[in-house]
Amino acid sequence: MTSPATTRAPVRSRARLDAIDPAGAALVRQLLALAPTGLAAGHDPATGGFAQTVRGLSGTPGTRLQRQGDNLRYAAMAALGLARVPVEQQRQVLAGGTAAELAARTAERAVDHRDPGAVALAAWARAEVNGAFAGELFDALDGRLGAGVALPTVDASWAVTAATVAAGLGDTSRILHLGTRLLLDHRGTGGIFPHWLPPTAQPRWRGHVGCFADQVYPIQALARVAALTGRGDCLAAANRTASRICELQGEHGQWWWHYDIRNGGVVEKFPVYSVHQHAMGPMALFDLLEAGGDDHTAAVARGLAWLQTHPEVVEELVSPRFGVIWRKVGRREPPKAARAVNTATTAVRVGAHLPGIDRLLPPTSVDHECRPYELGWLLHAWLPPTPSTEMSAR
Repeated sequence: MTSPATTRAPVRSRARLDAIDPAGAALVRQLLALAPTGLAAGHDPATGGFAQTVRGLSGTPGTRLQRQGDNLRYAAMAALGLARVPVEQQRQVLAGGTAAELAARTAERAVDHRDPGAVALAAWARAEVNGAFAGELFDALDGRLGAGVALPTVDASWAVTAATVAAGLGDTSRILHLGTRLLLDHRGTGGIFPHWLPPTAQPRWRGHVGCFADQVYPIQALARVAALTGRGDCLAAANRTASRICELQGEHGQWWWHYDIRNGGVVEKFPVYSVHQHAMGPMALFDLLEAGGDDHTAAVARGLAWLQTHPEVVEELVSPRFGVIWRKVGRREPPKAARAVNTATTAVRVGAHLPGIDRLLPPTSVDHECRPYELGWLLHAWLPPTPSTEMSAR
């Protein structure tokens, strides 16, 4: 679905709700109101961290939520989102704690962590929420980028974004240079990014594919580099990727899952993830607009509308009862079968898809889980920085 973009003067994040249609704004306000409840369900008071997921379960004595696992990335994302709500509300979610305490603790846990994505997010949260420079974390990111090793696209993007946020707190110039170059060097046709940088780090049958996250996090990172440095090449690259995913957006506002770096097309549409619709898409596209890039507000509004129309399923995706937004609408299939088939067919021939796959594997299944990062990004995407986070970013 083509989504023509326009260019206009940058807007501040506090105007994001005002930029969309009244129905979309009302939906976002509803989601923002329930997010703290869902985040509280994902918080583990015993460890101070956040779960991998909160899953809806049926059975005796009734339907309930169950917290499962632990995820340091999600703790950082939760801190970034919760920093934008009043401290009193933070304490209700965090069993008496605050987003600042969560960000500081997450940064401590990230030291010597083997996951560069978690390290980058923790450094970002430490800078934005605490106004502190996480030197050990940025040293680790510098070492990874300087070594020239392959990196997941999202990890490299988060490292660049963290470097822009912390640029006024310490020297992040080398990370900005290396990370930005890595992103720009490996864009595919139409600006589509692969899952790994470089794409040859993956097997031949998978190297041509990039997911939705592999597009929006580079858009965000490059837009922020452009805003910080004035680099026109970064803004142009972010504009191109944003334009392409908006051109491919589904008829009902769906942000599709997998893309082909060779022809800029869609490899596999499903699942459609709720977080892409309400948080990740809006966050990246508004960051682009606020950096002076193209205006894709209409695409943001269509993406939000899918959360209410979702023609694939009858069941509602927003659960006020539990304070969550169910994770995705996917196919009724063996695990990731359609992805495997479409990845294989497009690896053999660009644009080739199995005929009738929507009939064979219909997209009619709702995944009853909600991951904490989804609600953290929701808050971060739509709420303006609080005075404390604004000061931290200066």
